[in-house]
Formats: sequence, structure tokens, C-alpha cells
Amino acid sequence: MLDCIFCKIITGQSPSQMVFQDEQVSAFRDIHPVAPTHILIVPNKHIASINDLTPADEPLVGHLFTVARQLAVQEGIEKTGYRLIINTGSHAGQMVFHLHLHLIGGQRVRYPMG
Repeated sequence: MLDCIFCKIITGQSPSQMVFQDEQVSAFRDIHPVAPTHILIVPNKHIASINDLTPADEPLVGHLFTVARQLAVQEGIEKTGYRLIINTGSHAGQMVFHLHLHLIGGQRVRYPMG
């Protein structure tokens, strides 16, 4: 997508604090963090939301979660705990319409959500 900020970050056209990148997934720090660790994990392939996934995307979605676990270890939050969030649609708070997984941790997170 020409105007997708996450696509521009993935390709290096927009600045970010990239913490991980491979052929399928990129991960970078959120510019408005809600906790000491707040990383966005995004597929390099533009997928607008969960609603646009196909069965062919199942390995990619699994890889998002594997990378999330790897980053939790890298950030030192795997033992204390972390939250993974995917917002789908405007009522859920999705602001960038490129599928992304929030990895949030480094402090106690609020409960209940919503």
C-alpha cells in the first residue's frame, strides 16, 4: 500500500526503532508506548486486518506469535508476563490498517481491558 505507514517502515522509507526483521515479519518499538516494552510486530505482507486473512496466511500468523515470544525473551519480560493484543476495526481501536500484534510488558498491565 502506497500510503501505509507500516509498509513504509518495513521498507525503510520511514524511520523506526526496528528490533527484529526477517523475510516474513518486522518488529519495531511503538512511538506512543503504554509500557516500558511496547513493540509492534507486523507481517511484511500488507494485510489490512484479521478480517483479511486467508488459510494461506496461517503460517505467517503463527510466525508473528513465535517472534513475539522471542522478543519477550530478548526484552527480559518472559517470566514476569506480557500482553499480546491485536485490534481489528475502528471500534476495537485499530488505527493503522495493517495487521499488527502489540507486545506489551515490563510493568503490571491493567485488568480488565475494555
